[in-house]
Amino acid sequence: MPARSDAPLPPVLLADEPGSFPHGVLAERHPAIIRQVRDALPYGPEQRRALDALLANCLDGVIEPLPAGAHDRDRWTAWGADTHTGRSWFDVPWLWSESWFYRRLLDAVGYFTPGPWQGIDPFRPSKTAELDSPETGEELAALDALADRPPAEQDRALLHGSLWGNRADLSFRLGAAGDPSDSGTPPLVADDSDVLWSLLPPSGTATVCLIADNAGRELVPDLLLIARLLTEGRAARVLLHVKPQPYYVSDATHADVLDALRRLVTAPGAAAGHGRVLWEALGDGRLTVRAHPFSCAPLPYADMPADLRGELASATLTLLKGDLNYRRLVGDRRWPPTTPFAEVTAHFPGPVAALRTLKSEVVTGLDAGTEAALVTAEGQKWRTAGTHALIQVRA
Repeated sequence: MPARSDAPLPPVLLADEPGSFPHGVLAERHPAIIRQVRDALPYGPEQRRALDALLANCLDGVIEPLPAGAHDRDRWTAWGADTHTGRSWFDVPWLWSESWFYRRLLDAVGYFTPGPWQGIDPFRPSKTAELDSPETGEELAALDALADRPPAEQDRALLHGSLWGNRADLSFRLGAAGDPSDSGTPPLVADDSDVLWSLLPPSGTATVCLIADNAGRELVPDLLLIARLLTEGRAARVLLHVKPQPYYVSDATHADVLDALRRLVTAPGAAAGHGRVLWEALGDGRLTVRAHPFSCAPLPYADMPADLRGELASATLTLLKGDLNYRRLVGDRRWPPTTPFAEVTAHFPGPVAALRTLKSEVVTGLDAGTEAALVTAEGQKWRTAGTHALIQVRA
C-alpha cells in the first residue's frame, strides 16, 4: 500500500545496531579506509599520529568540535555539529557520521593546513590507478563497436553505462533491463528510462544537471553520456556537479573530471572523439563544472540552500548518480520499498532522475511484486550487493 503523505516519517538510519549495514561501515569500512590512506602516500609522523587518533576516536570516542579556526566551522555548526558534539559516532544519523568521518580525515592528513600536504587528495592514488587500468581501456574500446548501432541502442547503452559505472561489457548494457541475475531476478528493479528520454527530446534546448558520484571508471561513462546528450541535441547545456573536496573515498572532484577527460582525449578510437566533444563544450560553456559546498553536506537534498535550489529548479532534468545521492534525495530513512518515489522526491525543485546501483539499504518506488521476488530469491542481500540497479524519474 502506498505511504500516505501525512503518515509519520520512518526513522532515520543510525549505525547503532551491531551486524547492520551502517554499523559495519563505521566499525569496519572506516578503519580500513584509514589504513588505506596511511599506506597510499608517504605521510609524515604528524599526519600518521592524527590518522591513528581519528581511528581511535571514531571507534570508541565521541564527536569532537572542529578547531576554532577551521574555515568551515560555521558551516558545520549550521549542519548540526553542535547538536552531535559529545555523542558516539554510532548514535547520530548515519549519513551525518559518514560525512563527518571524511571531513575529519581531511583534517588528519593536513588537507586544509598550509604546508606540503595542503590540497593533496588522499584518495588520488587509487583513483588514478583505476582510471589507467586495463578495464578502463576495455570500457573505451567498447565505444568503437557502439558507433554502428541504431541511435536508440546507443542512447540505451550509454545510459546503462552511466548507471552501472564499472561494467565495461557492452552486451550487458544492451540487455540489462531484462536479463536475469544469478538469482533469477532482473538486474533493474525499476526502469523509468522511457520517461527520462521523453523529457530530453533532441530539440537542442534542454539544460541538464548531472550530479556526479564516483571518479575513475565510474566518471568516464558519465562523461560519455554527457557527450551523447550534447552531440544528439538532447541537451543544449550541461551542468556537472562534483564535490568541492575529496569525499567518500572515490567521489569525483574537478581534478578528477580533468583526469578523466585526459584519459578520453588520449585514448584511441571513438573515445577520443567523445573527449574532444567534451573539451570543446567546456571551452564554449555548453558544459560547466560546479562544486557547491552542499555537495559535501551531511544532509538530505530537502535541506538544500536557496542558490542550489534555484539552479536545479531551472534545469529541464537533474540526473543524480549513485548510492549516496539517492540516499540524500529520498532521505536516509527506513522507507518501505514500496513507498512511492514521487512522494519522497516531491521536495525536489524540478524534474529529477536517479541512476543508482544499489549498495545500501535505502530504496523506494518498487512495486510489491518486485520486492517480493527479490526477497524470496535473495533475502535482503539485493539491497546492498551492487548486483541490482534502478532508473527512477519524477517528472
